[in-house]
Amino acid sequence: MDAESLLLSLELASGSGQGLSPDRRASLLTSLTLVKRDYRYDRVLFWGRILGLVADYYIAQGLSEDQLAPRKTLYSLNCTEWSLLPPATEEMVAQSSVVKGRFMGDPSHEYEHIELQKVNEGEKVFEEEVVVQIKEETRLVYVIDQIDKAVAIIPRGALFKTPFGPTHVNRTFEGLSLSEAKKLSSYFHFREPVELKNKTLLEKADLDPSLDFMDSLEHDIPKGSWSIQMERSNTLVVLRSLLWPGLTFYHAPRTKNYGYIYVGTGEKNMDLPFML
Repeated sequence: MDAESLLLSLELASGSGQGLSPDRRASLLTSLTLVKRDYRYDRVLFWGRILGLVADYYIAQGLSEDQLAPRKTLYSLNCTEWSLLPPATEEMVAQSSVVKGRFMGDPSHEYEHIELQKVNEGEKVFEEEVVVQIKEETRLVYVIDQIDKAVAIIPRGALFKTPFGPTHVNRTFEGLSLSEAKKLSSYFHFREPVELKNKTLLEKADLDPSLDFMDSLEHDIPKGSWSIQMERSNTLVVLRSLLWPGLTFYHAPRTKNYGYIYVGTGEKNMDLPFML
């Protein structure tokens, strides 16, 4: 959700119970304005909150003028002081994917994981147990990256791609119609396309290259991983992810008001394919 319309956005997303106390909201409004100015971002999004056992991580992201350029991620424990996180690397993904359970809420906390490594001694080869330590800050980078790739979404038409490549905010976007807002095909993953590149020219024939340049939600696997509901007498559409419980997307049809927020433990629902 856009930091500039934070109060309205939190109100629209409140149906899922994602609320913040008045003092937290006031701190976010002030500190995110300073983040945008100091880091010179084009836009700042309040991404959400990852719940920890000791403290919670409040997450924000900075966007450049090209909306699909890699986003800069920051975290805070008090909604006032923000720390920049490094981009996710393959090494971080490999390390953090083995960590399970809740976050502690302490960036310096270290998880211990036992790995089996092959050791050669002469002609003999045997396996040795090695303790690998993984920082919680590294795991935080990994989880945010996974959630962004899987469930960060945007309505069709909110962004447009120029013939020269960069992607910009569509200032003429006036919201989806009520009938379009009820379809999963009207929403895209807010990232570089993956599935679109595998489509044939015949499948792309009906697509508008300036608007349909991202992956649609209707082909997500497993099928049924999204819950779509109309609220407030059909004036608000809400999408909830069943794969990453805690992700809520909202859009008021025929208005420019849309966004998403994640409030959860940072744990993926691995049992979803068996629940559908």
